[in-house]
Amino acid sequence: MLSEFSEFQGQLRVFCEERSTLLDTLRQLEAANIETEPSVTHDNGYRLAKHPFSSSRREKYTVFSSTEFSDEIDKNEVEEVSDEEISYFDTQESFHELIISHGSIAAKSHMGRLTESAEPHNNMEDSFFESLPLDFERRTELPDPLEKEKSVSLWSMIKDNVGKDLTRVCLPVYFNEPISSLQKCCEDMEYSNLLDKAYEYGKAGDSLQRILNVAAFAVSGYASSKGRQCKPFNPLLGETYEADFPDKGIRFFSEKVSHHPTIIACHCEGKGWKFWGDSNLRTKFWGRSIQLDPVGVLTLEFDDGEIFQWSKVTTSIYNLILGKLYCDHHGVMHIRGNRQFSSRLRFKEQSILDRNPHLVDGFVEDASGKKVATIYGKWDDSLHYSSVDGDGRPKECSKSPDASLLWKKNTPPVNVTRYNLTSFAITLNEITPGLQEKLPPTDSRFRPDQRHLENGEYDKANSEKQRLERRQRMSRKLQECGWKPRWFQQESENGPYEYVGGYWESRNERRWDGCPDIFGEFNRDAAVSL
Repeated sequence: MLSEFSEFQGQLRVFCEERSTLLDTLRQLEAANIETEPSVTHDNGYRLAKHPFSSSRREKYTVFSSTEFSDEIDKNEVEEVSDEEISYFDTQESFHELIISHGSIAAKSHMGRLTESAEPHNNMEDSFFESLPLDFERRTELPDPLEKEKSVSLWSMIKDNVGKDLTRVCLPVYFNEPISSLQKCCEDMEYSNLLDKAYEYGKAGDSLQRILNVAAFAVSGYASSKGRQCKPFNPLLGETYEADFPDKGIRFFSEKVSHHPTIIACHCEGKGWKFWGDSNLRTKFWGRSIQLDPVGVLTLEFDDGEIFQWSKVTTSIYNLILGKLYCDHHGVMHIRGNRQFSSRLRFKEQSILDRNPHLVDGFVEDASGKKVATIYGKWDDSLHYSSVDGDGRPKECSKSPDASLLWKKNTPPVNVTRYNLTSFAITLNEITPGLQEKLPPTDSRFRPDQRHLENGEYDKANSEKQRLERRQRMSRKLQECGWKPRWFQQESENGPYEYVGGYWESRNERRWDGCPDIFGEFNRDAAVSL
């Protein structure tokens, strides 16, 4: 903690010196009746250079945003921070949303005392929180490619693999997107605010609105799949991923717990709810299309004890050989509740002549099987609902003028990549300032082939992917020799994987016992240690 505070003290000192120099220059120009330079704005604001906290190693993994602040002071008064606040880069997860109070003059003095004293840090945290703002902007685009992408024939890759499991087919890195399947699981949490609303509705006694928002959340996870033509990286055995979003109020964690069959387990904590599950994705080529059949149950539990469970529907990717690639989701999703309401949703399969694709419709029913509301919309756009009419029959939501909006897809990013990642997905592989030192060596952000692909270093990405796939072939033998997941466990042989706890505590202590370097060179000694 003292080391963290010492870094911030140095940052403040640099900012104060730059500001003092600028103000002295402004006073001299004003005294000489000379107009200010173009770089100085009308409100005495200026843009700072790259933050001194960044290093060449961190610049390789993330895109920093320049920070700016404006300030007006009298030379005989104590310096005060203006309404346009200083932006710093975060190095502690608990510091994300701190805002400096106007007129505070304690920051610098607290920083000095913290480096000289080792008092219990509870009081230090309180005073530091009040005086120092820590915030950063997540990136809005991927790095510019360093190499020109090569064209590869998809048909030449798949013609000998028709009918085989996709997870067993070694494809070049050009068919991947720069996130792993662990991170793709986290994309389902983009609209976690729907679960926050469901929790509040349940607390207020409105069980119908709770199940409606849960149903909207279950559908919203498919919105990011539109236009996504590349497959995520298949994680290595033991690979993990964490996502901490204080602004959304969620903490997400996932781990690859089995290599054969390939199973990914995840656990997420939100405001009054917990979400977990594991998935075994069965994938097959069928010449012109790919079919993905998820196997596994997702569970949502609210703090008041109400539980909902559902499974995902089938996903198919069409036109592999000719035409424009597109994906579609089809099947029936049954959201089962342990109390008053459940829901059944149908994802309509798109036909060749269908002019209105991606349709989802369904209903909410009570414990007796009586329909109390209908749901209608598109999984890539929005959902609406309508309650029963005066005759006790559910209205057709698509024809009802009083249908209410449940969920609407977020606006796509301005800087669209060829991967068609959403604004939320673009942030998932980013190593934000101060995060690198906290992550375990198994985190997906450290996977070299994935990082090279994100940076547009395609040759390096392809060679690293081949190296890691050779290492991955040892995973089945390791699993047969008694390898166990680090953060999840299976109570029965065919039962679900459940989070055993301890990850976030280890993260705070930066203690990663039992977490091997799975992305390094593989040798016999490494196999013995694993």
